[in-house]
Amino acid sequence: MVRNVAGVMAELEPEDFYLLSGVEQGMRFSEWVNREKLPKNSGLTAEEVDYRIDRCMTRELVERKTIQYEGYKLTVEGYDALALRTFAQRDTIQGFGAPLGVGKESDVFEVQSFKPLALKFHREGYTNFREVRRERDYTSENHHVSWLYTARKAAEREYEALETLFPEVSVPRPVDHNRHAIIMAKLDGVELAKAKLESEQVAGVLDLILSEMADAYAAGYVHADMSEYNVAVGERGVTVFDWPQAVPTDHDNARELLARDAKNIVGYFRRKYPGEMPDEVDIDALSDAIAGNEFESVDEFAV
Repeated sequence: MVRNVAGVMAELEPEDFYLLSGVEQGMRFSEWVNREKLPKNSGLTAEEVDYRIDRCMTRELVERKTIQYEGYKLTVEGYDALALRTFAQRDTIQGFGAPLGVGKESDVFEVQSFKPLALKFHREGYTNFREVRRERDYTSENHHVSWLYTARKAAEREYEALETLFPEVSVPRPVDHNRHAIIMAKLDGVELAKAKLESEQVAGVLDLILSEMADAYAAGYVHADMSEYNVAVGERGVTVFDWPQAVPTDHDNARELLARDAKNIVGYFRRKYPGEMPDEVDIDALSDAIAGNEFESVDEFAV
């Protein structure tokens, strides 16, 4: 887990953020930003840059490399700090709370506004950059792609999907977005993988999930990463979350990805609740019904 940077925010001064922004600007063109470019990028004098670099390095917000030239790059914590400052300046959040979830590609925290919300930091590319660059179409054509860019593009894509889908589809309500971070409503309920459904609930919950997939398709999106880890089950129904890999329905592989999503979620229910599920489901016919907005119940596709 990446260190929580909220604890050092109060120690930072405006000029520290100028320095961090200058490093961020330089990282658009190279992984390591030459020290000589930082005064121009940040709007600080050379002497002030020296002072601010020391402050930011002490707080582990930037890293230094001196192999070929003296270069600097943001740490994950430095990028987090820039996003947090923007949210605070917009009055989107007033307080920072406990972790809500930590995954391979994101960290989620509770934040305080007029009511508790969730802050999601995208981490795509930070620990598995080569894999993400190969798999995500928003990075595949770029020659210089940093993890900052990869994470930011993932957040942009997810926020765009949430704005399009909410409220017609049961997804977290989007609130704000900056860089690699999203502010959204907290999830209602428990992750499907951790839920223990009663026998009489199983078919109904699966039908709710498949119905949300149909509504999303009608609204123009395929989730493309559906699993028991991306659905929350609560008293008011189900919520489908984690949309950074979503693709529009006019994507060349949209129908293939829709069928894979249906196969994944039906497969999970068959493994966990075999006594309440049909022995076999016609996934092709099921995905056709979802795409055609004709889905009513998974029982209709039992083989």
